[in-house]
Amino acid sequence: MIQFVSQRWSQIMLNSWQHLSLVVQCLVLATVIALVVAAVCYRSTFLTSVANNVSAVGLTIPSFALIGLLIIPLGFGVAPAMAVVTFFAVLPILRNAVVGLTEVDPALVEAARGVGMSRVATFFRVELPLAWPVVIAGMRISAQMTMGIAAVAAYALGPGLGGYIFSGLSRLGGANSFESVATGVIAVVILALLLDAALIVMGRLTTSRGIRV
Repeated sequence: MIQFVSQRWSQIMLNSWQHLSLVVQCLVLATVIALVVAAVCYRSTFLTSVANNVSAVGLTIPSFALIGLLIIPLGFGVAPAMAVVTFFAVLPILRNAVVGLTEVDPALVEAARGVGMSRVATFFRVELPLAWPVVIAGMRISAQMTMGIAAVAAYALGPGLGGYIFSGLSRLGGANSFESVATGVIAVVILALLLDAALIVMGRLTTSRGIRV
């Protein structure tokens, strides 16, 4: 195992960077999409219910099957990988964003409107900051989940560590097959832990001191 890693150290580092980069980019894009959708939905009971149901149903779709379907219109490479990772990353963030925004005390919103804030200003200066810890929790869930999904994206020749896993599984019992799978899995777990730690720090730095939990 040690010899396998040492001989391929530079390539493993490159693939790890590509894997992390894919997940982080998709996570940022998913957060923006989820916040926009949540901002549209949270004032309506019907739209809130639709958003929550879409989040729940979307998580039941097998990522491997979705990648296979997207290969047809998008081809192989980065595009289907980004599309699948972003799709699954949106779901927990959307659910948490809707929950966080709907739980903001209406009295605080009315007070903000009463001092002359517009609806947009109230959203960005009152509602979103109060809901932010819940949004961060959703981002942490998405980050952990999409680390694994990004590995599955190797089926579409996407970037990252999934190639080691699929390569080892495809020649199970052959030379270095176990080492290849173990390298991919361990590297994904390490990246997931590092990204989660980064999100915890970001949450503390971006959450108002008075509402930290």
